[in-house]
Amino acid sequence: MTTSEGTRTTAETGAARPASAPVRGGAPGWTRSISCQWRAWRSARAAWRSEWKHTRAEYRATRRSGQLSDNPGPPPTGFTLLPWLLMGMGAFSNLFQGETPNPWVGALGLLAFNSCYVYVVFRAFHTKTREALSTRLALVVMGLVTCGLALAYGGTWLSFFPLLGLATGAVVRGPWLGRYGLGLTALAGVVAGLRGGWDAIGVVYGTFLSTMVTAAILSLSEAVRQLRAAREELARRAVEEERLRFSRDLHDLLGHTLSVIVVKSEAARRLAARDMDAALAQVTDIEAVGRQALTEIREAVTGYREGSLATELDRASSALTAAGIEPVVRRTGPPLAPASEALLGWVVREAVTNAVRHSGARRCEIGVDGSSSAERIRLTVTDDGNGGEGTETSSTSGTGLKGLTERLARAGGSLRAGPSPRGGFTVTAELPRETEDSTAPAAATASGGR
Repeated sequence: MTTSEGTRTTAETGAARPASAPVRGGAPGWTRSISCQWRAWRSARAAWRSEWKHTRAEYRATRRSGQLSDNPGPPPTGFTLLPWLLMGMGAFSNLFQGETPNPWVGALGLLAFNSCYVYVVFRAFHTKTREALSTRLALVVMGLVTCGLALAYGGTWLSFFPLLGLATGAVVRGPWLGRYGLGLTALAGVVAGLRGGWDAIGVVYGTFLSTMVTAAILSLSEAVRQLRAAREELARRAVEEERLRFSRDLHDLLGHTLSVIVVKSEAARRLAARDMDAALAQVTDIEAVGRQALTEIREAVTGYREGSLATELDRASSALTAAGIEPVVRRTGPPLAPASEALLGWVVREAVTNAVRHSGARRCEIGVDGSSSAERIRLTVTDDGNGGEGTETSSTSGTGLKGLTERLARAGGSLRAGPSPRGGFTVTAELPRETEDSTAPAAATASGGR
């Protein structure tokens, strides 16, 4: 669009301007970088001061109450090491008073050292920035500047070696720390000996001490915080595992119990018209199942519930009969350990609940082979229903079967579920006999379909 021939509007001209063209009045790139660094520094300083004030207030409150605080305070930052720059005030004083030859060279060296020091110590408290190449290069530049200033001027300029050691201890960790520390100490001793007029032993001692003590304190602080984080993570996982145990237990208990109550209620409704006594018997069973469920839920809440295989077999027979499914129970072998009884009881409960809900079966066989001659205890639950049509049939399908598979695997056993060769559906669980005494008590597993 044009307002006159050969003339374009400002909007069109601006649109045609290349995206890379500099904007008039804009700040150069290096000034913008410095501005961003300054804002980041101020933000970090404000956050550190805020956290420090909070820690001090909490510490005072715990002192007044006579308790100890678990809060270790804010993590150390570059601000922790900044005050040590005051060690270079002697060199600055000599420079300011004109006692240093070539003061401009000394001033540039002092500026370079301080800039590298601030850069290094602020990057030393994060693993990623501490191990970055730029941080190591800045540390090398600090070393070169320190050696140059110390060799050129001597005297108070040798005090920059302990500062260099402090920065080195903040950056270098692990097995290389000792080698770097000894090398830097030897270098400080050689330079101090060459210049003379200053206590070379004091420079050597200060350099070695600042390197090792700084590294030890920062490493210990980092280790304490890592241990604290690990402890908090373990506590969080313990809470999650307890919640998962309780949710699975509650889900499984209610799923099985409600299935039995529904089946017996339907049976009572069908029998009420022609056989009131039989209907009342079903109602009595419903009451007993409900009371037993309340007891099991209380035990699940306290974490002391351990199932019994014999009890679960009796309940399975009752539930199958009420659902119009013929139960066939076969059990061989001596009594099992309580842990094995509990695990297999959960398998019976889950398999029978699935048979009542989904199979449409007329017959369900439950077999327990715990003979002492066998190396493994085997439990099979087989029905003659639809074989899991329309549903997955793997051993991990369904929430309940998946939880049982994981639990049996931790006990050294296994669980398989799938269509039976004769038709219907089969659930097979095995436990090793040699580890049955040490098997952990059965944890609850969530009830669900196949």
